[in-house]
Amino acid sequence: MDTSSPQQTTSPTGPCVPACADAPALNLPSVVIERRVEWPDTDAAGHYHHSTVVRWVEAAEAVLLRRLGLAHLFGSTPRVRFEADYRARLWFGETVRTELRVTRVGSSSLHYAFTVRGEGEEAATGRMVIAHSAARATGSTPWPDDVREVLTKAGPQAPELFA
Repeated sequence: MDTSSPQQTTSPTGPCVPACADAPALNLPSVVIERRVEWPDTDAAGHYHHSTVVRWVEAAEAVLLRRLGLAHLFGSTPRVRFEADYRARLWFGETVRTELRVTRVGSSSLHYAFTVRGEGEEAATGRMVIAHSAARATGSTPWPDDVREVLTKAGPQAPELFA
């Protein structure tokens, strides 16, 4: 058995040896948004409630999809997985930056990774997986070619920061 040949991987267009001429250049999108920990975001102890991270991540996703011209996907991308590791407390009034990165575009799924930072420290990290499900579909459906093109080549977007 020859073990000296390069290991094959799968690209968005099929199997390909890494760095081969047919491998598409991926420039996956990402965005950073800035928010403030508002009073309703906190629990009785005055720090953010864990569910607020979901809202911040979804706000970043909304900014990203609008920037990419993909707002028509709202309502057709159910969440199939969300996980977070909480690392630090964030307090009422604190500025929060959420970075959302596309890490993988599957045939009908999209994988995100996120990092939530307070003023100087990492507060939460995690990932979210969504599926594409066209209107009235009973399950997942493949990404349209034009959407796949944007999701694999749009690159980092300008941040949405407080003025």
